[in-house]
Amino acid sequence: MEYAIKAHNVVKKFGDFTAIDDITLNVPKGSIYGFLGPNGCGKSTTIRVLTGLLSPSEGEVDVLGLEIPKQSELLRLKIGYMTQKFSLYDDLTVEENLEFIGQIFGMDNRSLKQRIQEQLETYGLDQRRKQRVGGMSGGQKQRLSLAAATMHKPELLFLDEPTSAVDPENRRDFWEQLFDLSDQGTTILVTTHYMDEAERCHRLAIMEAGRIRADGEPEQLMADMGVKIVEVKADNLRALKEKLLQSQEVRSAAQLGIRLRVLIHQHIEDPIGWLRESYPELVDAEMNLARPSLEDVFVTVTGEGRQ
Repeated sequence: MEYAIKAHNVVKKFGDFTAIDDITLNVPKGSIYGFLGPNGCGKSTTIRVLTGLLSPSEGEVDVLGLEIPKQSELLRLKIGYMTQKFSLYDDLTVEENLEFIGQIFGMDNRSLKQRIQEQLETYGLDQRRKQRVGGMSGGQKQRLSLAAATMHKPELLFLDEPTSAVDPENRRDFWEQLFDLSDQGTTILVTTHYMDEAERCHRLAIMEAGRIRADGEPEQLMADMGVKIVEVKADNLRALKEKLLQSQEVRSAAQLGIRLRVLIHQHIEDPIGWLRESYPELVDAEMNLARPSLEDVFVTVTGEGRQ
């Protein structure tokens, strides 16, 4: 398998604070690779190290066959980077923003004109080419940001929480565009704290406090959790949750509406039977086995699930 990114034993310290703590990462070419984790866990710092914006304190980083940070100037022409905060010019039009980005990458007038037209059509901005960016909605700005980040047809695209300010419909459309890019051979590394987005990635790393706690295909991570999940419909769910959490067999419990979602260690063969036997108040309760979710994986591999 060919890798777009190979990072080994990377550490990044700021004074006494360790932002990235010995992470190893292999991102296959052409894949959408997700970075899932809470705010402040080191996702953005990792992206800055991989793009050469920050130098690692320790470890080796190879991106698209280039040694980083030593060859980061060469890398800049091959990558696109879309930040969490909208970073284009509000007082320029859609077309002017794309033209400016194309000029930065040294595109000649003819190919620049052609590429702007392609991007406007691909991202549904053709009718808005003369509109000033300041008056656009969050979803439109997001599409423009992606159009700008891919103006020069980068081999590798870094997206840092790109959908934090848009509604679910725009998020879904945005992901369809990412799959189109991936299908054309672009490798995409995307950071997110949305579980539904993380499930869409081909592969996924879960980060916490600067460390990678899990790494693999979402389905595989869900299969490898080592827990069985039972949803319980009963009275007094808050009190029941506290009671269940005292048991060694229960990994975690969380309320979802009128149900309690209980993660029980795999060695309990019949978790519903075990719950009925162990807790008299659940003898007649409605209980069902549930499919694992990435949120369950997240809870299982991060602090909340490893106490």
